[in-house]
Amino acid sequence: MADVERPALEGTVAVRAGRRLSFAEYGSPRGPALVWMHGTPGARRQIPLEARAYAERHGVRIIGIDRPGIGSSTPYLYPCISDWTADLELLLDALAVDDLRIVGLSGGGPYALAAGAALPDRVRGVGVLGGVAPTVGVDAAEGGPIRLAVRLAPLLRATRVPLGVALTQGVRLVRPLAGSALDLYAAVQPPGDKNLLSRPEFKAMFLDDLLNGSRFQALAPLSDLVLFTRPWGFEASDVQVPVRWWHGDDDHIVPLAHGEHLVARLPDATLTVISGESHLGGLGIAEEVVSTLMGQRDASTGADAPHASH
Repeated sequence: MADVERPALEGTVAVRAGRRLSFAEYGSPRGPALVWMHGTPGARRQIPLEARAYAERHGVRIIGIDRPGIGSSTPYLYPCISDWTADLELLLDALAVDDLRIVGLSGGGPYALAAGAALPDRVRGVGVLGGVAPTVGVDAAEGGPIRLAVRLAPLLRATRVPLGVALTQGVRLVRPLAGSALDLYAAVQPPGDKNLLSRPEFKAMFLDDLLNGSRFQALAPLSDLVLFTRPWGFEASDVQVPVRWWHGDDDHIVPLAHGEHLVARLPDATLTVISGESHLGGLGIAEEVVSTLMGQRDASTGADAPHASH
């Protein structure tokens, strides 16, 4: 299995109510910033090695952020997804990030869109990779596996904390077998995800992220599921910054129709369909994603985004 280098910088930042959010940085510490929001499940190191290498070559600063209840981020259930942006602002201030692009994979997509809606003066562009669509409200999308979470929402709310403890213990028990467990998962996935997870560098990245992020806790995925069944605290029409959306046409977890539905409701959005790919397909084109977002035109001035020198 390929080796995975540790981030250039990792740490935690104080946010509201005495809580902390943990982060990991790759690339140039002084370059233009791209915040990367992990999927569900996932943690701050769930960033493809291809994206990290691109950041090194082009002087981009990639920042992965743990959501509450994973890694070293204090467990917490936001009232709604948009509430997390107040914590994001504090983290950006602490890391001296004035403006940024933000990308979200799967369950990280709603968080990326929330940042675009709440912080239009700082967020210059949003990228979404197979992102979850709303389940309630004017932007709700019908069908898909996410409806199971909607049906189980009352149970999830009541049992979220004990389930999180059990999940954490379960991850600890299977740590020695994590590689084999990932192989078993890959074996039952559609061809796109199966091929991606068979690549040594992707397998190594996923294992490093999973084992590092869930070392102390694994509550974040359950909190995500609860929040996905609630109103997000903003509507698609509130996201005025440019959005680039990538979605596999064989996505078995978030149907392509959900991406098409939400892109049609966003004021300034472009959909790229990834042919033959399933849910993780956006990770396989990470260099295209990063280069596209960092080259995106400034939402407020129309000027080209800055590029760091090599």
